[in-house]
Amino acid sequence: MTNNDIFKKLRVALMLRDDQIVEILELVDFRITKSELGAFFRDEKHENYMECGDQVLRNFLNALVIHLRGTKENPKNPNDVLAKHKAQIPAKDGAKDRPEFKAKPRDEEKSRGDEAPSKSRPATKNTSKKQYPKGNSKVQVVEKVKFNFGKNKKS
Repeated sequence: MTNNDIFKKLRVALMLRDDQIVEILELVDFRITKSELGAFFRDEKHENYMECGDQVLRNFLNALVIHLRGTKENPKNPNDVLAKHKAQIPAKDGAKDRPEFKAKPRDEEKSRGDEAPSKSRPATKNTSKKQYPKGNSKVQVVEKVKFNFGKNKKS
């Protein structure tokens, strides 16, 4: 796994934007621009793609520890920091106003374009379960397992 892959996975897992990563890197006095940072996240075939060096990744990981945990003098709770990141993600505009997609009821008379409508085919499918003969009943896998909950068989 390359440094770029690690950097990308951390960015996605922590839900960080480019400007947040720049601020985090400034905690360890490492300066980087957004455009330099964006070069790490480009496709490898892109002309402006740049490999993330060990120094950048090392500084980012050190700064991330300070960002999430804080310092000895000013400790933080990492879960609070992550919750704050999640709250900063903007909600999509009109997400609640948008009506949900509902499929139209299927017309019995319509058919595929290459077939003529036929009356012999049933309009609805039979949804009954497969029937097994009495001697060949299928046992659910869950029913085979016996749970002892940590108790010995002898007691």
